[in-house]
Amino acid sequence: MDSLTHIALGACMGEAFAGRTLGKKAMLWGALAQSIPDIDFITAFWMDTSSGLLAHRGFTHSFLFCFLITPVFALLAERWHRPHNVRLGHWMGFFGGVIFIHIFIDAFNNYGVGWFEPFSHQRISFNAIYVADPFFSVWPGIAFAALLILRKKKPKRRFWWRLGLGVSLLYLVYCLINKGKMDSDVKDILQKQQISYSRYFTTPAPLQNWLWYVVAGNDSGYHVGFRSVFDSKKEISFEYFPRNDSLLRPVNHHEDVQQLIRFSRQFYTVEKWNDTLVFNDLRFGQVIGWKEPREQFVFHYYLDHPDDNKLVVQRGRFAKWDWAVMKAMMNRIKGN
Repeated sequence: MDSLTHIALGACMGEAFAGRTLGKKAMLWGALAQSIPDIDFITAFWMDTSSGLLAHRGFTHSFLFCFLITPVFALLAERWHRPHNVRLGHWMGFFGGVIFIHIFIDAFNNYGVGWFEPFSHQRISFNAIYVADPFFSVWPGIAFAALLILRKKKPKRRFWWRLGLGVSLLYLVYCLINKGKMDSDVKDILQKQQISYSRYFTTPAPLQNWLWYVVAGNDSGYHVGFRSVFDSKKEISFEYFPRNDSLLRPVNHHEDVQQLIRFSRQFYTVEKWNDTLVFNDLRFGQVIGWKEPREQFVFHYYLDHPDDNKLVVQRGRFAKWDWAVMKAMMNRIKGN
């Protein structure tokens, strides 16, 4: 999830754990612990882009990191707040839980997290919720604001942290229900439309959980389309994108190419834009694909111009958004 959501969730967890004992300082500890896995952003200062893609949500989102950093936070908090009546074991449970929840909910996005680093480079990704979904984030955000305003002893504080955590949990469950239905429908549709594939995925389109982005194919290429949970027809209008692996032959030995292939988990295509060779990671969707089916992919990496790849994961994500695009998205969400 985005950083602000993590901060708000952590603050609500801190309030639930020790708000009555520590006051608003408990919210601060929760926000810090919930944010600590994202310390990997500092790798951008010395790593090249392709290496940084693998470092992000890597070791700092692993179970080992959670195990190592939890006692550090617990010992700091226990010493900082002496005298108090919170046992060290309770501090450990709190910080371990908050940090674990961060790496757990990040796995519901399409980027993937390295739970098993450094022992395995496998990335875990459930593709169930968009990385910045306001319908998930608004509740802890509202609760966080209310908790900042209310005084320490106010009984309503319990209501707000419960609202912030409880409604977000219910929405996440709802997203998983949508995910299960979408995967079931897509498999039936792929069989009905006689589309052969060795790998596929579904993931929400930006900022909501009703319109889903679908990719299915094999080493030759991929079929790309969109489906709404409200679609009545069991069909998807796919666009086909050849993988064009042959274009990589002159640069296949380059380290950044191998890292991009690993990062994409084989969901990639290669294109030639004028004189520039471009690597597309299909997992992050198209800029406005529900309106323009042949639109470029959000993640495109210029293999011939590595210095132009400072931001690749969400490159141009909202550059073409206007009222017409938003209206087209809302109409598409309503179904066929």
